[in-house]
Formats: sequence, C-alpha cells, structure tokens
Amino acid sequence: MLYYLFDWLQDYVHIPGAGLFQYISFRTAMAVIVSLIITTVYGSRLIRALHNKQVGETVRDLGLAGEKQKAGTPTMGGLIIIAGILIPTLLFAKLENIYVIVLIVTTIWMGAIGFLDDYIKVFKKNKEGLAGRFKVIGQVGLGTLIAITMYFHPDIVVRQEVKNPTSTKAVQIMTDTQTGERYYAENVKSTKTNIPFYKNNEFDYAKVLSMFGLNGNLVTFLVFLVVVVFIVTAVSNGANITDGIDGLATGTSAIIGITLAILAYVSGNVIFSDYLNIMYIPNSGELVIFAGAFVGACTGFLWYNAYPAQVFMGDTGSLAIGGIIAAFAILIRKELLIPVLCGIFLLENLSVIMQVSYFKYTKKKYGEGRRIFLMSPLHHHYQKKGYHESKIVMRFFIVSIILAIVTIVTLKTR
Repeated sequence: MLYYLFDWLQDYVHIPGAGLFQYISFRTAMAVIVSLIITTVYGSRLIRALHNKQVGETVRDLGLAGEKQKAGTPTMGGLIIIAGILIPTLLFAKLENIYVIVLIVTTIWMGAIGFLDDYIKVFKKNKEGLAGRFKVIGQVGLGTLIAITMYFHPDIVVRQEVKNPTSTKAVQIMTDTQTGERYYAENVKSTKTNIPFYKNNEFDYAKVLSMFGLNGNLVTFLVFLVVVVFIVTAVSNGANITDGIDGLATGTSAIIGITLAILAYVSGNVIFSDYLNIMYIPNSGELVIFAGAFVGACTGFLWYNAYPAQVFMGDTGSLAIGGIIAAFAILIRKELLIPVLCGIFLLENLSVIMQVSYFKYTKKKYGEGRRIFLMSPLHHHYQKKGYHESKIVMRFFIVSIILAIVTIVTLKTR
C-alpha cells in the first residue's frame, strides 16, 4: 500500500525521496526491518497473551532430556510469524502482482489449516488435532490452486529466445552479454523449469512427456499438477516434522528464505538472468519483498524460539512456512532444486518414512518391530544419543547453509 502512496507522491507532489519505493532493494530492506519489529516487539506481547489464555504445549513423554520442562510453553506462536510476513508484504509489495497474490493466499491458507489443528489440540484437548486426511485435503487443494494459476494465468510467463517472433507487442531485441550477439526474445507461456547440473539448467515437462508418446496440454497439466501437489505436501510436512526442537525449523527456514530471495532476484532481473544464462521470469522480482518479510519474521521469531524456547510456533507456523517455501520455489521455477535447498526437511521426512517402514517390515517378518534410528525424526535420534538441543540445531544450521550455497552454485554449474 505504501508503494502506491509514494508512487503518487513522486508523480504528483514531487516529494524528495519518494522515488526510493521504486527500488526492490529498498522495499525489501524495509520489509525486513518492519517484520523484525513486528515479531520482536509484539512477539513478547503475544507470549504474554498466550500465557494468560493458558495456550500451552502438551508434551508427550518420549524419554528425551529436558522434555518435561517444556510442558506449558505457549504454542500457536506461528500467528506472529504470519503477521510478520503479511503486514510488510501488504505495505511494500505491488499487490496486483500475481506472484505476490499467490504467496499471500498460500500464507493464509496453510496458516488457517495449522491454526485449526492447534486449536483442536489446545482448546478441545484432543492430542491428535486435525485429522490427517483433512490436512492432506488442504495441502492438495492449495497445490491444485497453485498449479492452475501457474499453468493458465496470462501474467505468469518466461522470456525466451525466438527465431520467428509471433507477437510484435511482446518482442524485445536482446544482446547476449557473453557473445555480443543480438536476438529476439518474447514473453511466452512455458512448461519449462530449472534443473541443476544440466545444460542450460532447463527442464521442459512437455518435451519429456512427448518422448514417451504423451502429448497434449491436458496430459502436461496433469503431470505438472501431480508434481506441484507432491512438492507442497512434502515440504509443508517436512517443515512440520522439523519443528521438534527449539529453533530448528525457524532458523533453517530463514536460511532457505535468504536463498530463495537471491534466486528470485536473479530470475526477475533481466541483466543477471542473461549473465547467468537462466530463464528470465518477468515481474518475479517482486517476490524478493515477500522473501524479505519471510526472513525477517523467521529471524525475529527465533529470538523467542531459540533454546530455551519461550514460545512454539505450532502447526500454525510450521505448515505455513513449509507451504510458503514450496509455493515460492514453484513460482520462480526452482522446484527441482528443493531436494538440495530443503535437504534438512528431506532428511527429516525420510528418517520417519524409513523408521516406520522398517519397523512394519521387521514386525511382519520376524514378529518383532526393529528400528533403524534410536528415534525419529532424525533430530530426536541425536537427542537419544546424548547431544544437547543447541548442538544439534547449530549443526543442522551449518548443513543447511552448505546446502544453500550448493543451491546457488548450481546456477552456474552445468
């Protein structure tokens, strides 16, 4: 909203400095600052309010060190994360931008599912919370909405080199920064996405399907739909599972958010995308403002969520965070980088799947269930081995930073 105000002030009132709001970098910095203020200043007030409402965490006895001391710690703190994301975005981003709209919807959608789950646990005293099938329905619904928007919305396009341009309105003459050659480029609907360690870093859903004799827009859309739904479900569940010890999910998500901001900036900047030889996605640079608010919210919440945690985000925060990361990566066509970028979430997910599958297999075969890990998810395995929460979290942060660097390096690795 402030973007439009200062745009008007610059055009009609000519106030000095109003033009700063034209720059993505300035608005991103403001989004980070405002988000940090909201989460740190008002975070303490939320904690007191949750204390007064007796919105405390119910801790199951898992035999973990320091577990009993966490009983009664306020939960549903994800509300302050959501506020820290939405308020700066509404203030500083261009609200007509389809990419921003999708992420605002994602934040509210997944936050509402998580809030309902926490509400049932806390106020209805039902430890199971929202039934799993309803969570899945919500995740599938969001994934379907994102897939439909990505595939059919006219403003979601990429700029591609063309030999015989069909639309003089959209065509621009570009110059290759490396060879100096001039070529035509136009904004087109495309089924391409980025893939690491491959020539030009591009993967086309439609062309791969045509290799198997599957042609047509409907088939391509259905495959794309399945991929998007799977990613949204997997990443949101991964963030939810990772949120098991103080500060782990929050800090890891902040690192991922910084990486996504960098990827969005270079993808939405015609000069950087041309230099890096990656697809240019018009108008996607506006997502950097949202990413700034996201990083600020996670970092500010970490102030209270670091060991010993004064508040837990609950499913309200973890499902929203996971959904945002998944949707963001899909929108900037970096969804195939998620296994690397969100490697911590992936490991946590896999540890649970492996543990449960192996337990069921051995119980059926030997009559006695056996385990791969001392306990799953993976962070609990290290707790059982005697590592302190802070050490586990810090080492997971280091791994997450390494994975983030590898993700960025893939832009130039072919």
